[in-house]
Amino acid sequence: MTARRSPRPAARRSPRPAARHARWAAGALGTALLAGSTACASDPAAAGTDCGPVTAVVADADVTPIEPAPTPALPVTVTDAAGHQVTVTDASRILAVNLYGSIAEIVFSLGLGDRVVGRDTSTDFPAAADLPVVTPGGHDLSTEAILALDPTVVLLDDSIGPPEVLDQLRTAGIPVVRVGDEQSLAGVPVHIREVAAALGVPDAGEQLVARVDGEIAAARDGVADGPRPRVAFLYLRGTAGVYLMGGKGAGSDAMISAAGGEDAGTAIGLERFRPLTSEGLINAAPDVILVMTNGLESVGGVDGLVAMPGVAQTPAGQQRRVVDMADTVLLNFGTRTGVAIQALARAIHECR
Repeated sequence: MTARRSPRPAARRSPRPAARHARWAAGALGTALLAGSTACASDPAAAGTDCGPVTAVVADADVTPIEPAPTPALPVTVTDAAGHQVTVTDASRILAVNLYGSIAEIVFSLGLGDRVVGRDTSTDFPAAADLPVVTPGGHDLSTEAILALDPTVVLLDDSIGPPEVLDQLRTAGIPVVRVGDEQSLAGVPVHIREVAAALGVPDAGEQLVARVDGEIAAARDGVADGPRPRVAFLYLRGTAGVYLMGGKGAGSDAMISAAGGEDAGTAIGLERFRPLTSEGLINAAPDVILVMTNGLESVGGVDGLVAMPGVAQTPAGQQRRVVDMADTVLLNFGTRTGVAIQALARAIHECR
């Protein structure tokens, strides 16, 4: 996304030296309360053994806004991810929505959370909990719900719609800015910069990119050397009959690799998401099965998962090595990605 805005003083670099920032990022991650709970983790005699199910938890689940909060320099015209030129003149009432909750997370982390007027169902961190929901169906926007909030700018990506609603918002005179929807570690700083540009706070965007990049690097550097467990990510929606395995480019592969694991789907040649089969899962031979918490619940918990065809024939199924993580954190790829990696690393390496 490129931006054209009113003349203003040149951007000032943060006075924080790179080395100092790295130490700060590592310290911030080190003090985060990240925990994995297991049935036997509290038993000293079980150390080093297969301990069964683990929940990867980011205990401090809220976002941390940069300080001081920036003041948007508007108007600004941006070329968004869809190639449209959009002019934003007012950022006093922001609606930031997508399937993952990551765009709202960026807005809050930029220090502009007090300007956000609504949320999607995936935006569930504490600071946004009281905002009205504009995606009653989960993925679809409601024109009426949005117009009732009188937003001055809407930020979203291709994961949410439908297009008819977006056309209605534009007809109503509301600027609609599309952000890129690549779910990857490389996409995180890109999305931060796109959101910051659209809201007229590019300097704050660079400050946030430096912080988040530092946290991700510190999390990856903190993964202990040693064997890389083979981890299969399963996308499960039992109530809808959806059962998929992730592979290269699914997003889960990047999180697994950053947390010190080997993505089982990628290892057997899968790309993105493919239908889950018992043969494919047995061939993948995961040491750990990774799932979203709601997905695990949809198949009846760990017992229901292990009863699915092929699961009991894997090392993970035999040892009940199932790691679950909150749906709105695991593949969010927002500003909490660093702490998510650290929590996941602890969970998949715990009790090996």
